[in-house]
Amino acid sequence: MLLTISTTHSPATDLGYLLHKHPDKFQSVDLSIGKAHIFYPESAPEKTTVALLLDIDPIDMVRGSRNMAGKGFALGQYVNDRPYVASSFMSVAIAKAFSTAMNGKCNARPELTSIEMPLETKIAVLPTPSGGERLIRKLFEPLGYTVTLQRHTLDDQFPAWGESKYYTVTLQNSVTLQALLSHLYVLIPALDNDKHYFVSQGEIDKLLEKGKGWLENHPEKEQITRRYLINVGSLTQEALARLNEVETGKNVNEEIPEAVKQKKQTLHQQRLQQVLEQLKKTKAKSVIDLGCGEGKLLRMLLKEKQFEKITGMDVSFGELVKAKNKLYWDEMAPKQKERIQLFQGALTYRDQRLEGYEAAALVEVIEHLDESRLQVLERVVFEFAQPKTVILTTPNAEYNVLYDTMEAGHMRHTDHRFEWTREEFETWATQLAERNNYKVTFLPVGPEDAEVGAPSQMGIFTL
Repeated sequence: MLLTISTTHSPATDLGYLLHKHPDKFQSVDLSIGKAHIFYPESAPEKTTVALLLDIDPIDMVRGSRNMAGKGFALGQYVNDRPYVASSFMSVAIAKAFSTAMNGKCNARPELTSIEMPLETKIAVLPTPSGGERLIRKLFEPLGYTVTLQRHTLDDQFPAWGESKYYTVTLQNSVTLQALLSHLYVLIPALDNDKHYFVSQGEIDKLLEKGKGWLENHPEKEQITRRYLINVGSLTQEALARLNEVETGKNVNEEIPEAVKQKKQTLHQQRLQQVLEQLKKTKAKSVIDLGCGEGKLLRMLLKEKQFEKITGMDVSFGELVKAKNKLYWDEMAPKQKERIQLFQGALTYRDQRLEGYEAAALVEVIEHLDESRLQVLERVVFEFAQPKTVILTTPNAEYNVLYDTMEAGHMRHTDHRFEWTREEFETWATQLAERNNYKVTFLPVGPEDAEVGAPSQMGIFTL
């Protein structure tokens, strides 16, 4: 893996003073898993370039790393991309090879540490999660970098295999060298899903130290923090609380940091809450949850006095048993039990038990059917059962690029038969409404992204 930093600052040879590395010398530093080599491909007053080349020992890497178990591939701990990509290993090498510059020190020319100079950084190559280009830009562009990306194919000899997750990245900005190195130290491992080290309390201190002066104001600080700390919830919450303390000047135990500590609603909880709010607006007194699963929406409906008749239907008997247990069916008060019923059924068969309800909910249900069978569901629900209101949600396929761990072309769940874009969903729903004399409106579900929309999408059908 190779990282180069170039400048056209006048004189460009000042870069050697800042890095405390003489252009005429080839230098190496020992790492726990190999060596880092520092050299200058070019050094002149007009332009100077320094290179950091990592030489990873694969045996040492396996012996000392936390994340080399192979992930289901028997030889994965030995056959992987770690020796060839700019990963968390690169971050460690930057800190060790350029420690003086990272600390903002230059004994020979101390005035240079505060000068913003034109710097061009090239990283070959960066491994990225799904939505790699978008994520790289979201992390670097708010810091003022002009980002140029070259995505590599899996194999030039087999173009049908498609593109890989690897990018050669070029970053251009006028910035102090200390700031550049701190950005690289934090953001390279934030892009890496396979860090080689164990994440503990000490990583919070490293993150806050290297992120001081820029991370607290970064629009993606939550995502950077979460990814840097490999999604360890307790560490992420503490780090964000301390970042908010820096940003607001308030103590970590005061109001704003405390809000950060509060558990956030999951997407499914947000989805159910939004469905509930829409059902309440209908003034319906009878409602059926088609595909009720373990009964989360049913439990929410029971708390609302508006709903006098509540029914849950699911194709899985096992899920209905779970729903019954979580509803505490056997201990339920008689008047409550009168309001609710459960039964097993399928949406691909006409069923008179589905008729007579004022409202129906299909929450993340349709994508579990083959598209060829959707026409049957449409008739069962919209032609025969015909509730006055149908609230239907389904995943938005466009949003999948923002899920870090999803591979391109995959779906969110192994049982999903399809996932639609917003346009595909709206086209289907509009035609369905027209055929059955319904009107339909659309709402996003979950946090909305300016380009790809929300993670789920909702259609509200009314007669």
